[in-house]
Amino acid sequence: MMHHLAVGVFQSLDNGRGTKHKEFRMTTLQQLLGTELPLIQAPMAGIQGSAMAIAVSNAGGLGSLPCAMLGNDAIRTEIGAIRAGTGKPYNVNFFCHVSPQPSAEREATWRNALAPYYREHDIDAASIPAGPGRNPFSEAVAEVLAEFRPPVVSFHFGLPPEPLLAQVRGWGSKILASATTVDEALWLEAQGVDAIIAQGLEAGGHRGHFLSHDLTAQLGTFALLPQVVRAVRVPVIAAGGIADANGVAAAMALGAAGVQIGTAYMLAPEAFTSALHRAALTSDAARHTALTNLFTGRPARGIMNRLMRDLGPIAAVAPEFPLATSAIAPLRAKAEAQGRGDFSPLWSGQNATGCRELPSAEITRALAQGFHLTA
Repeated sequence: MMHHLAVGVFQSLDNGRGTKHKEFRMTTLQQLLGTELPLIQAPMAGIQGSAMAIAVSNAGGLGSLPCAMLGNDAIRTEIGAIRAGTGKPYNVNFFCHVSPQPSAEREATWRNALAPYYREHDIDAASIPAGPGRNPFSEAVAEVLAEFRPPVVSFHFGLPPEPLLAQVRGWGSKILASATTVDEALWLEAQGVDAIIAQGLEAGGHRGHFLSHDLTAQLGTFALLPQVVRAVRVPVIAAGGIADANGVAAAMALGAAGVQIGTAYMLAPEAFTSALHRAALTSDAARHTALTNLFTGRPARGIMNRLMRDLGPIAAVAPEFPLATSAIAPLRAKAEAQGRGDFSPLWSGQNATGCRELPSAEITRALAQGFHLTA
C-alpha cells in the first residue's frame, strides 16, 4: 500500500518539470517524518496535550504537542511524558508572532466595548489584569527543546528568526510550517522548511497567515492545495475541512503528501475539550462557524456565539494578538459557570461531521482508511 502511495505522490507532483524535481519528490512523508502514516494530528492549544500526542503516534500517525500556551517547565514535563509514552516520532508546535507593544488607549477602547457585558455580569473591569496569553518561540524555549531534540518541530504564523531556526536544524529536527497562500508557501520553501502545511480557509482555530493580513486572499483547502503542490518542491500537507477517510482520499488525489487533522479529534477522551464545547460541536450550531479576532486579536475559526453576533466576528476594536484575551477571560468564566458559551472561543473547522467520541488511536485508524482509497 505504501508503495502505491509513494508512486501516486510521484505521479501527481511530476508535472513534467524534469528529472531532478521528480527524484526530489520521491521521498514520502512517512520517510521524512519516520511515521507509518502520512497523517498529522493538528496541534490544538488549550484542547489537548501529551496524552493525545502519545495515542496518535502509537497508532502510526504524528502526534503533536501545542506549546504556544505552555511555560518552559510545562513544555519540559509534557515532552518528558511523550517520550515515556511512545518511542515513535512526535511534533512540538510553536507560534512565531511578533509580540505587540501594549497600548493603554487601545486596551481602554476594547474594555469600553465590553463594558455592557461587564455590567451584566457584575465584573469590575479595573480588576482585570492584562497579560500576553501566548508567547512566541524564543531562545529560552529553544534551550528547553535542546534537551530533547524533538523529531519534528512545526511553526504557525511564519518562522522564528534564522538563528533560532538554525538551532532547530542543528538538532536534526524536521521543520514544518503553515502556509495559507502560494506566496507564503514559496517563502517557506526558500527558508528551507522540510514540508509545508497548506492550511485551507475551512480549518478551525487560528489562521497561519503571516505575509498578508488580507483575509480575501485566503483560499479553501481544495483550491489552495493543488496550487501549492505545483509551486513548491517540498512535500505539501493538506489541512482544513478534512474530517473522514473520504476527505483524506480527496486530499491525496489532489497531490497532498499527507494530511493534518484537528477538529475530528476534539471529542476524543484524550482531549481537554469542555462539556460546553463538546455539546456545541455535536449540535446544529457547529454548521455555522466564522473567522473571528474577538478572543485573541487574530483571526481564528470558531462556532458563532453571542459575542461574535453582537460585535461582528471581525472587529477593529480588538487589540492585536494576543492582547485581546485577558479582557474576555472573566466574561468567559462567568458565562461558562452558567452553562453558556457566549464569550468562549468555540474553535472548530467548517466540517465537524467527523467528530466522534472515540479514542484518538481509533480515530487515527479510521482516517487512515483514506490512504487505501487512493491506492
